[in-house]
Amino acid sequence: MELQVVLPDESPSMPARTLVELARAAEESGYGTAWLPDHVLPPGEYGTTFGGVYEPLVTIGHLAAVTRRLRLGTSVLVAPLRNPFVLAKQVATLHRLSAGRVILGVGVGWNRPEFDAVGADYERRGAITDDTLALLHHLFGGGTAPYRGRRFSYESGVFAPVPAGRVPIMVGGNSDAALRRAARYADIWQGLPTDPDAFAERARTLADLAGDRRVVAGARISWDGTAPVGRIADEVLAYGEAGAAQVAVHFGEHAGTRTRLEALAEALRGRGDLT
Repeated sequence: MELQVVLPDESPSMPARTLVELARAAEESGYGTAWLPDHVLPPGEYGTTFGGVYEPLVTIGHLAAVTRRLRLGTSVLVAPLRNPFVLAKQVATLHRLSAGRVILGVGVGWNRPEFDAVGADYERRGAITDDTLALLHHLFGGGTAPYRGRRFSYESGVFAPVPAGRVPIMVGGNSDAALRRAARYADIWQGLPTDPDAFAERARTLADLAGDRRVVAGARISWDGTAPVGRIADEVLAYGEAGAAQVAVHFGEHAGTRTRLEALAEALRGRGDLT
């Protein structure tokens, strides 16, 4: 099981250097992947509900330059708020610059006022996300013009850089629609379960939907330091036993995140569950 971190990006007062320090600390502590949240123009202040003060793809480019092994991804980028051609170009560029350490995690979004604010289509956000993923697979796989999709098409044009190797796609969410999307398009699914039993049920459904396709199942949980670190280590291991190949942890406020992420890694290492 891979231990992962969701970097805190909910406070406009957090210095940008904090993300660099935390990414380096996560890498040194044995975390495999660091995730960043995304909101473009939320209706309320950034904070516990809305994360993504620093735009995640730009931030990943910065963090890739100051880390060596840590994979970097979005958890999750709201795909229907983005132009899919520009998104493809950004991610392919990040993939090349980071030597293949980028994971594109996508979701459909949930906040109608944010969609309205940027002129995006809230009602069709699921279908738009599916069409975006189909286009990304075409472009990342070296597909050429013409391409005729249900919503996004182009008759001529050259896409570069074409990624050398697969750009991993993660789909987040617990709904049946999210599982169907992950089964069809994703390499990784990241759930937000209420407990390990709920996660196991969703993971079984995903496996049934995916059939012969292998989609890695992961869970995302939170720990703000209130509970003892041993209890959180137990929770991480319980998700692993329930079928999670990855467990991503958000550690609450940026102040204290480094202490907590290092403490959890040490607790798991002490049990022989983190190398």
